[in-house]
Amino acid sequence: MGTDNAATCRTVLCTLLLLTLTCDCLAADLDLAKTAVLEVNTSWVAARKIPQTLFGLFFEEINHAGAGGIWAELVSNRGFEAGGINTPSNIDPWSIIGDESSIYVQTERASCFSKNIIALRMEVHCDECPAGSVGIYNPGFWGMNIEEGKTYNLVMYIRSMEPVELTASLTCFDGLQNIASADIVDNNVSDWRKIELQLFSRGTCRTSRFELTTSKRGVIWIDQVSLMPSDTYKGHGFRKELIHILMDLRPQFLRFPGGCFVEGEWLRNAFRWRETIGPWEERPGHYGDVWKYWTDDGLGYYEFLQLAEDLGAEPIWVFNAGISHNDEVDTTTLAPFVEDVLNSIEFARGSSESTWGSIRAAMGHSERFPLKYVAIGNEDCEKQLYQGNYLMFYNAIRVAYPDIQIISNCDGSSKPLHHPADLYDFHVYSNATFIFLMKDKFTRTSRKGPKVFVSEYAVNDATDAGNGSLLASLAEAAFLIGLEKNSDIVHMASYAPLFVNDNDRSWNPDAIVFNSWQQYGTPSYWMQTFFRESSGSVIHPVRIASSYSSSLAASAITWKDNEDMFLRIKIVNFGSHAVNLTISATGLQAGVDTARSTVTVLTSSDLLDENSFSDPNKVVPVRSGLPGAAEKMQALLVPYSLTSFDLALDQYGGLVAEM
Repeated sequence: MGTDNAATCRTVLCTLLLLTLTCDCLAADLDLAKTAVLEVNTSWVAARKIPQTLFGLFFEEINHAGAGGIWAELVSNRGFEAGGINTPSNIDPWSIIGDESSIYVQTERASCFSKNIIALRMEVHCDECPAGSVGIYNPGFWGMNIEEGKTYNLVMYIRSMEPVELTASLTCFDGLQNIASADIVDNNVSDWRKIELQLFSRGTCRTSRFELTTSKRGVIWIDQVSLMPSDTYKGHGFRKELIHILMDLRPQFLRFPGGCFVEGEWLRNAFRWRETIGPWEERPGHYGDVWKYWTDDGLGYYEFLQLAEDLGAEPIWVFNAGISHNDEVDTTTLAPFVEDVLNSIEFARGSSESTWGSIRAAMGHSERFPLKYVAIGNEDCEKQLYQGNYLMFYNAIRVAYPDIQIISNCDGSSKPLHHPADLYDFHVYSNATFIFLMKDKFTRTSRKGPKVFVSEYAVNDATDAGNGSLLASLAEAAFLIGLEKNSDIVHMASYAPLFVNDNDRSWNPDAIVFNSWQQYGTPSYWMQTFFRESSGSVIHPVRIASSYSSSLAASAITWKDNEDMFLRIKIVNFGSHAVNLTISATGLQAGVDTARSTVTVLTSSDLLDENSFSDPNKVVPVRSGLPGAAEKMQALLVPYSLTSFDLALDQYGGLVAEM
């Protein structure tokens, strides 16, 4: 867990000293240290199983998380649809190569795809074109990452009344360094022709662009230009390195595709699942008017279901409740929306012989997706028509799919809901102190009725969080410890937002930051690695005895890794004082194997420290071995830290056999 790196005496030796505290650098801390006793009852009689689904992921198309992010498509506005259906239209980020006396381009309603009617007309006026050729180029999403020795799959559609001679190239951002190219010569393109070829890169450029050039006079229509790396994750279209950083969290569920992205500022711009399935060329795409950018919807409903499967996570489909930020569908006219949602469930779960299941099968997934959770809307509870709309969806889904767990937008943590639900959404964003104190929120929540889904949480106060600080992560860790301890009522939780492209920081902070070729986890990402074994584990009662207890949060779980069993004790020190901690474990029915036991600490020299591309490991967990172990242990917790003790157990029994 975490990254081992060179660190100061304070960072490493102050992480944990069991039984002996001898480092000279601790002297001042010891003099000022508070004292605390953490009592852990490891008896199986007092233990309780944590839900298998407790910690997972929430993916929203925000910050270019999908388009220009986890979805590996390199071309932005690949179908020229982003400028709208009225022509001529804006073709950004496409641009011309050459001057306007040599080349003229404009969009026309000339495509062979009825749902994507816009195509680009390129008129070449020169016989001896400047610098050898003219054409168009696309820089992708702030530059394409093209790497030496890799292959990139190009698919495009062209039409011309005359034979065409084109060159498809990958060049560095200024067009001077050509690192891949292939010729397209075709004498029979009077009807739309699909062109497929591979570009093999002879060099690396992190800010490349795709070029389509010619030196031949004439008119060529171009449409649906796609460029994808050949080595996407499992061939499913996802950036491998971003998938791997997600898999390291061992998520138990994936909530998608939003968020406000589901609603839209206006319903006309809401996410429509039916328009995101089938062949990519026939997907119209849409403008996400909440986060203000166009998506071609190559990452659609089917791909989200596939992503959940690839991650080994339960899919949670958040659908539009007939409500946007600014308009609503009256309950009396909601029937088409309800039918549409039932069709979306059939697409995921229906047999390959069913109407919508057959479309899924034709896309390459004959097996049903195990969709067991749906959420009716996002943050819509206070909208005028939500209650009526909710019941329309709820009743229809309950009849057609009685096993599906239905999630309400209304918060039932302080008062009963006014409608039936299996779970209810709870969202919380605030400053670090508020989130830290939220660790006790669900201790007071009624155990009757639906379970809790904390589907969005984060410290987002700019002063506390910045672009993702240690302070924010520690407050969030305390909050998650509270969720663990209340997991009899809280069944799911996910941080938000998950991703941010460094070129589009619409929302700060986020768990994972990336650009075209790099990525790193913020402290809030690394904090979540302390909880990746919690889902499905066994939690034990703990009690903190200290005058300083208001700055501490702790939990204890038993978790299983293959055939090995560990007792994990996590504790957050959210204060400015070191803590001389005594850990007393009672009821322990196994010995501790010191050689396999570890301690992991997340801390830094400044509580507002952040990670960055230049220093991605500034705030990461540091793991070390234990010098000793016993039923009664002593440790020094440094200020503003998250510490995890993983004690390897020699033998086990009781509830463990059921894990």
